[in-house]
Amino acid sequence: MEQRRDPLPLRVLDGIGAPVRRGAGVTLSVAALGAGTLAEAVRPGTWRRTVRAEFRRSLRQALAGGLGTTLATAALVGFGMVYQALYWLGIVGQQQLVGSVLVTVLVRETAPVLVGFILLGRSGTVTVAEFGETAATGQVRILEGQGLDPFQLLVLPRTLAYAVAAFTLGMLFLATALATGYLAGVSLGAVSDTGGEFLNNLVGALGRRDFVLLPVKLLLIGALVALTAAVTGLSSSPHDKPAHLLPRGFVRGALAVLTTSAALSAAAT
Repeated sequence: MEQRRDPLPLRVLDGIGAPVRRGAGVTLSVAALGAGTLAEAVRPGTWRRTVRAEFRRSLRQALAGGLGTTLATAALVGFGMVYQALYWLGIVGQQQLVGSVLVTVLVRETAPVLVGFILLGRSGTVTVAEFGETAATGQVRILEGQGLDPFQLLVLPRTLAYAVAAFTLGMLFLATALATGYLAGVSLGAVSDTGGEFLNNLVGALGRRDFVLLPVKLLLIGALVALTAAVTGLSSSPHDKPAHLLPRGFVRGALAVLTTSAALSAAAT
């Protein structure tokens, strides 16, 4: 018996709506896990020995995995952005604008986004692979059968660990980029200001909102890297291959990083 096919308009609508439904489902899942993380993290009873051990392990893995890449990227950004700002603004006699330019471009936008991508590439993909294998082999059901909460044991400590790692790597990124750019400017004769004058110019360009915006951006980006990776890995099926699962997790994490940075910047203006 010939199988009846849906009319063409319905197939077109299904092709358009399916990605939208999947995207909405992922967004809602990430929001639900994020709300659960905030609620459970403040409960002392949540932090049992196994949860604390997983938090420390995830934090070490994220920091060790991303440190070298963060410092190398920051050095390149320092030479390519900080030094160029010092050089060209010095050429046109606008050295007083160095602080505001670096705060606007480097501190508010570039550093959080690049740190988010480094954390996503070095640690987020690891979480996608680990959680995908956990879901595919039925280990989640085994944990539940043993009376253990997979959310508290796996998702919560990794989310908080990645948030702390993003903040730490972000601070190291900024310090390395600024130091590299300034030292390159001094070595090449493009800077006449002392280190103290350079820092005073930079700190003077920081507003009160920047002291809140930067930490919030880094913490939230780190948490979203973990949450998108967890949702991607735990919602996978046994038929999902790493060749499909890892790009899916990376794209979702990248969208989360860029959307978060843009939304917070727009809200702060």
